[in-house]
Amino acid sequence: MYDHIGLKVRDLDASVRFYTEALAPLGHVLASRDSSGAGFGPPGAPALWLYLAKGSKVDGTHVAFAAPNHAAVKAFHAAGLKAGGRDNGGAGPRTDYSPTYYAAFLIDPDGNNVEAVCV
Repeated sequence: MYDHIGLKVRDLDASVRFYTEALAPLGHVLASRDSSGAGFGPPGAPALWLYLAKGSKVDGTHVAFAAPNHAAVKAFHAAGLKAGGRDNGGAGPRTDYSPTYYAAFLIDPDGNNVEAVCV
């Protein structure tokens, strides 16, 4: 059901240390790291992303759901708007993520960034 999850963190180094240790027994590794974030998951397939929060307040979560095709991504966006979500990026390619990344984004009623993605 899920493609990936993003969490905002206040102290990236401390969070990387924690997740590196906590996820190792599950077979997950630190797969990507730069000054703004880190990705964890099975080797070569990060699915949990940590993002350094700007400022001291940390709120809102990013959750991405795997979609079977572009039509499902479009339907997700339309249905979410109808159900009270706010647009945070309509269905379309996101080639800055990868050449085949196709997604739509909504802000849910609680302020979380919810995504449907087909790659």
